[in-house]
Amino acid sequence: MSSLLLNLDFGEPPPKKALEGNAKHRSFVKRRRLLERKGFLNKKNQPPSKAPKLHADPPKKGEAPKVDGAWQIPSLPRKKTGAPSTGAEQPLGKKAAVSWLTPAPSKKADAIAAQVDLLGEFQSALPKIKSHPTRPQKKGSQKSAAPTPAQAHSENKLSRAAQKAPSKMVAIDCEMVGTGPKGHVSSLARCSIVNYDGDVLYDEYILPPCRIVDYRTRWSGIRKQHMLHATPFKTARSQILKILAGKIVVGHAIHNDFKALQYFHPKSLTRDTSHIPLLNRKADFPENATMSLKRLTKKLLDRDIQVGKSGHSSVEDAQATMELYKLIEVEWEQHLAQNPPKD
Repeated sequence: MSSLLLNLDFGEPPPKKALEGNAKHRSFVKRRRLLERKGFLNKKNQPPSKAPKLHADPPKKGEAPKVDGAWQIPSLPRKKTGAPSTGAEQPLGKKAAVSWLTPAPSKKADAIAAQVDLLGEFQSALPKIKSHPTRPQKKGSQKSAAPTPAQAHSENKLSRAAQKAPSKMVAIDCEMVGTGPKGHVSSLARCSIVNYDGDVLYDEYILPPCRIVDYRTRWSGIRKQHMLHATPFKTARSQILKILAGKIVVGHAIHNDFKALQYFHPKSLTRDTSHIPLLNRKADFPENATMSLKRLTKKLLDRDIQVGKSGHSSVEDAQATMELYKLIEVEWEQHLAQNPPKD
């Protein structure tokens, strides 16, 4: 039985094939390194990208810029298509560099820098919203803002009516009592003020600063009980002067009232019905005569005042004085406009 002999050689492969395999490998490695230097390939076994630094080193000459620690590959030209391009599209072969997908850095300073870059990239990725133009106001609102000509005319009428003299006109009448030696000094004991329409603005009993000697009840209507709760003279005078300030004051023999008040009102704002020739002429009295309020009221208003033993009423006298003045108001004011009195 013949024996079979096998000659097996477990040594190295033939040198030619080994040389050829080594040459191919070296050529592959050389070509890959060349592509990496030119930026067409990423480095092998590259660690995960980190957050970009705020101040990155500028790229060296001949090197491609880095994005998030990776080499940026230049974009290849693309064919145009009919679909519109959006800002979210990226060129082919380019690595998407999104910092907020990378793991957070370990250091605090890198974390702050990553947050700042993340916010900037996120805001830049948002679509821009155009501001809408403000809508014009409705016609109804414009009408309410701008008054119509009719409304403006009515407002002018009201403003002119408010500026008329009647709103700034009052009539005054005072009642006096006797003080001083034998009661010959007239002191203020009651004052009444009415407006242009005759409404009472002020009516108070006033306590004189001196002792009352004669109440003169027959003419004044003042009695002792009226002085129990009367207003002190200084307080009453202050209240009265505030009402008269800046107003046209009408009165009959008004100089006596001002004397009792210890006050002087401007002559240009004073109307004394006892010295108005037009009023006497209208009542068929002598123009230069000083007529009493009682006679003028009876003649022109057909009314009796200051009758009976109860004395005069200063409210009634002030209302009668205002009514007498209104009878000749227009003519008298025109006369005063042409011949203004001197203060």
